[in-house]
Amino acid sequence: MNKRIAIYPGTFDPITNGHVDVIERAAKLFDKVIVVIAVNSKKKSLFTVEERADMATDAVKHIDNVDVDIHTGLIVGYAQKVNATALIRGVRAISDFEYEFQIALMNRKLDENITTVFLMPHEKYTYLNSSIIRELAGLRQDVSEFVSPYVAERLRTKFA
Repeated sequence: MNKRIAIYPGTFDPITNGHVDVIERAAKLFDKVIVVIAVNSKKKSLFTVEERADMATDAVKHIDNVDVDIHTGLIVGYAQKVNATALIRGVRAISDFEYEFQIALMNRKLDENITTVFLMPHEKYTYLNSSIIRELAGLRQDVSEFVSPYVAERLRTKFA
């Protein structure tokens, strides 16, 4: 039997409880989920790619069928390399959907065998994103409600 593999790409700078919620949902639908820490040259990251992978690995350690990897380049190429049949994308609002829809159509054009699956996080995470977390942490606010304890500690250390 072929394993159903999905990838969940993103910069995850840092990974939030909203991301983890989407990963947990995806892990119930697929045999294996790979969280792919993408290197985006257009984004200036707070954490290095290795630090982001470390935090993501810690955040998903409770989910048996989830791995974390790093990739530079076209995400469709990575999906092909690992025989993934699906790309997971989290959508919180209509504005997210419009952007993600365009990306999904381009990915389909690049490889029609890879399906984009949109998953909504729990409603308590719909306002949450990494940019807000970085901003709050930078202002020395407690973000422990929104990220794992390890990520919260890494943010405290980064902004100390």
